Amino acid sequence: MSLKILLASDYYPPFIGGAQRQTQLLAQELARRGHTVRVATVWHGGFAEVEELQGIPVHRLKQMRTWGFWVPADRKQRYQPPYPDPVTILGLRRLIDQFQPDVIHSYGWISYSCAAALTGKRIPLLLSARDYGYFCANQTLVMDNQQVCSGPAFQKCLTCSAAHYGAPKGWVAATSLWLGRGLLKRKAGGMHSISTYVEQVHRQHFWGEDGTERGVVEAIIPSFREDDPQGLPDSLDAGAQACVDQLPAQPFILFVGALRRVKGVQQLLDAYETLTAPPPLVLIGTLERDSPTRFPAGVTVLKNFPHTAVMEAWKRSLFGVIPSLWPEPLGSVVYEGMSQGKAMIGTTPGGHADMIVPGQTGLLVPAGDAPALAGAMQRLIDDPAESRQLGQAGQERARAYTAGVAVPQFEELYARLIQSQKGGERDA
Repeated sequence: MSLKILLASDYYPPFIGGAQRQTQLLAQELARRGHTVRVATVWHGGFAEVEELQGIPVHRLKQMRTWGFWVPADRKQRYQPPYPDPVTILGLRRLIDQFQPDVIHSYGWISYSCAAALTGKRIPLLLSARDYGYFCANQTLVMDNQQVCSGPAFQKCLTCSAAHYGAPKGWVAATSLWLGRGLLKRKAGGMHSISTYVEQVHRQHFWGEDGTERGVVEAIIPSFREDDPQGLPDSLDAGAQACVDQLPAQPFILFVGALRRVKGVQQLLDAYETLTAPPPLVLIGTLERDSPTRFPAGVTVLKNFPHTAVMEAWKRSLFGVIPSLWPEPLGSVVYEGMSQGKAMIGTTPGGHADMIVPGQTGLLVPAGDAPALAGAMQRLIDDPAESRQLGQAGQERARAYTAGVAVPQFEELYARLIQSQKGGERDA
């Protein structure tokens, strides 16, 4: 059955990020399978309000803070607030009335505007849980940038978010989440989680007993990559090739991701400095406000790599290290590295455990434990045969994280959600 599907997301390419890429991949794969797809996202200065990207109509919606005001045309990514925005709501209602989607599938804080825009309508709303932003203002489920939070509590969230964003912004973010949760839970008929861990914590900290009582439709569908096992074109374009040319000539250890504290970058650097005769360490990602300012000898930091160049870097690497401090919801870079036959070192708790079977497809260490991380890295350096064996097994496991496996599961989830809505389980 062909469906009309509206995908909503805070950000969309050309902004770089795993969630943005997943929204784009899902849109393209759904369209390829015969569905009519449109994307709604937040407008930023320098972008057209409506454009077609790779065959998908993208509607960039203004907010109260950008409507009628001059905004620099710098195409700079700006963070979005966690509450219904009146201007975005109006834009969404116009788009919904024009497009008449069968289902709206939303990720991020734009979901609050989607829920408000659906007031009086019986179109089913599916939330994607790719992080913890529906109940954690910091979106990481980490307190004080170091310990996993036991769950939301209003005063605790005010204090934590103020420390993260600064007092005014943090208070607004935390308060908005508390006030908006009821609307989101009332309008959302289903939730898609990208890992077992994400589903568990959302059942506990977001839905609570409401989810069971209201028969919320749930599914765990991991992030995915293209069906091409290599994930690469036959040749790189000039920009990607220029990036690849910056890689070390000899094999290297590879980290891919934002160079943020919660990604465990500092622990990775600390562990690397203790290794015996280590190969080069390459960090590919974006610099953030809490990125390290000092990097040991042997470390190369590379920015603004397109996806094709990242995949080429995986092919040339020895193994990958993704040492997240926060409970990583899944970590698409893990299965991308695995898809290229590379052993991966990840952390617990979080979604890495869905992909990495310790000693079979990679290694897992406790988050924040630099000595354990160093031990795992040294183990793969000293035993290249084990590293290759883990990589080969991981490559086979990575086949489960492809469009051909994941997208039919989304189609089934949409059908279940629509049927649930027709059954009258969702309030208009």
